[in-house]
Amino acid sequence: MVNVQNVTKIYGARRVVDNISFTLGDRGVLGFLGPNGAGKSTTMNIIAGYTSSSAGTVTVNGSEILEDPIGAKRNVGYLPERPPLYPDMTVSGYLSFMFRLKKISLPREAHIAEICEAVGIGPVRKRIIKNLSKGYQQRVGLAQAMLGNPGLLIMDEPTVGLDPVQILEIRSLIRELGKNSAVIFSSHILQEVQAVCDRVIVINNGVLVADDTLENLSRLGDNSLYLTVEGPGEALLPEIRALPGLRSARLLDHAEEEGAASFELETETGDIRPALFRFLAARDRPILSLRRGGISLEDAFIRLTAGDHAALSAIAGEAGAAEPENEVVTEPESGAEAAGDALAAPDGVEASAELADDTEAEEGKGDEA
Repeated sequence: MVNVQNVTKIYGARRVVDNISFTLGDRGVLGFLGPNGAGKSTTMNIIAGYTSSSAGTVTVNGSEILEDPIGAKRNVGYLPERPPLYPDMTVSGYLSFMFRLKKISLPREAHIAEICEAVGIGPVRKRIIKNLSKGYQQRVGLAQAMLGNPGLLIMDEPTVGLDPVQILEIRSLIRELGKNSAVIFSSHILQEVQAVCDRVIVINNGVLVADDTLENLSRLGDNSLYLTVEGPGEALLPEIRALPGLRSARLLDHAEEEGAASFELETETGDIRPALFRFLAARDRPILSLRRGGISLEDAFIRLTAGDHAALSAIAGEAGAAEPENEVVTEPESGAEAAGDALAAPDGVEASAELADDTEAEEGKGDEA
């Protein structure tokens, strides 16, 4: 569905997005993470066609975003951080206007009613948007992104302003959408990313530093094993330390079960579990539990964005850990911003190029990872 190749965005002497590449299939939820000013919003604006790239290509369902912006945007639903609303319109009037603007061929009333039901704004359809709470305005913005059932949904902080019950409902909706559509989902609540995403991309200073599953990120740079065996551990500890492939071993103060001993083992590269099993079986020391260590997504995020070279090598390879080039190229002129006018620019989406500039200029104020 989405193919991002070598995308770069430069403002003056600043390289906001630096040679980012990734792909996303026809379905699934991709978490998009990065610290303040990392280039997340700019990258999403480029994919959605609201601003052009300085170099590289974005292809959505076979249509290149600069060469065929209208064809690409037919497959994209976009909810920016500030919902693109007309505050003086009613919810129904606004969604009907956006339906016509997007030239959707589905039955209008039935489709709008279905979308309103999905995002929970049915009871406020007749109300004026500016009189709604921030949470309901966010839902109206999500509804316009879903109009036409696009193959790609891009959501920048879709749960901002929602109460806890609404957040759970929107998370459930996003998971359901990911079963049939490709979803790019940005959030500063890392637990939320863990709850809804199948895969995570992390960018830092405009550079992609990780692209992997949550399971692999949780094992980032952590080679620990936690072992519990039956019987005492003092006499066994020196023998365990002598095992090939172990960097260190220590006896934990408290066993997981009475009459057992627990160890924390730090391994070198490679899997020592088969050798460990044979070693303990030969000594008639039954294994009561054996599990890998792990780190939270928050810890992985901090390590990746703090320049942990071991973590970068483990996830992105040595190329991901390399310093970005400082070469500055002149941004080519493009009509992509004008093409973005295929959708009218309501409040919060004033003009394509201005939006990208303002987003990155202010990202440090409103973007907290």
